[in-house]
Amino acid sequence: MIDFWNALCDPDNEFLRLAFYVGTIASFSFGIIGTYVITRRISYLAGAISHSVFGGIGAGLWLQKRVGLIWFDPIYSALISAILSALIIGLVSLYAKQREDTAIVAVWAVGMAAGLLFIDFTPGYFDITSYLFGDILLISKKDLWMVFCLDIIVVGLTICFYNKLLAVCFDDEFALLRGIHVGVFYIFLLCITSLTVVLLIRVVGIVMVIALLTLPSAIAGLFAKRLWHMMVFSILFCAFFIWIGLGFSYTYKLSSGPTIIIIAGITYLLIISVKQIWKKAKIIK
Repeated sequence: MIDFWNALCDPDNEFLRLAFYVGTIASFSFGIIGTYVITRRISYLAGAISHSVFGGIGAGLWLQKRVGLIWFDPIYSALISAILSALIIGLVSLYAKQREDTAIVAVWAVGMAAGLLFIDFTPGYFDITSYLFGDILLISKKDLWMVFCLDIIVVGLTICFYNKLLAVCFDDEFALLRGIHVGVFYIFLLCITSLTVVLLIRVVGIVMVIALLTLPSAIAGLFAKRLWHMMVFSILFCAFFIWIGLGFSYTYKLSSGPTIIIIAGITYLLIISVKQIWKKAKIIK
């Protein structure tokens, strides 16, 4: 890890500093939205949205290579795909009288399938593993500014509507009695979750995005008694996992995304194990 911190201070390693900055900035959105996802128990919805984003990425690559829109980054179409998926899932679950799990599976599967078909129609060869499994070390200054802007949007919206989202997450009936449009804010929550998912793609990829969105918040929930406490702890845990994961991946020449997730997963399992042992020890006494 000492080698990593020395490399971080090296003027020639701008790529490493960009990765560090992006991970730190994005932790704010991950921690805040992850708290809502865990509290509302919609992690499965976030998983469906994250996988459907692959359709948007495939469409973006097709527009770049086949249509010639070189300026059109696949992340733009990923954003569109994520928001559309959030709207579809939210509207179906609220108004269409259909089983919510069926809608989730449909969006999940169709998104992935559409992405693969777009890639089949795209000429040339390109590596999509950075989208599937993440590679924060490939972050550019353009990505940094995009993440920064999205982060401001997500954090700003959640601060503005904190109380309403709090009511919707904990008690729908209470929120309705207070005059809050539960359906509108439920879909709103899914939309800002989709924005956060797109932020995460550059860090850990589509396949593992749900882990980093939920694990830090799940750990934070074991210690926090209030929602905003949980958000703060979640932000700190998320930043910690990204920093340590970057350090290990750089030092031992490992893939950054999977390393971050492994560290987060091991930490979660250790904490819940210690907590269970502590509870049993207190009962015995």
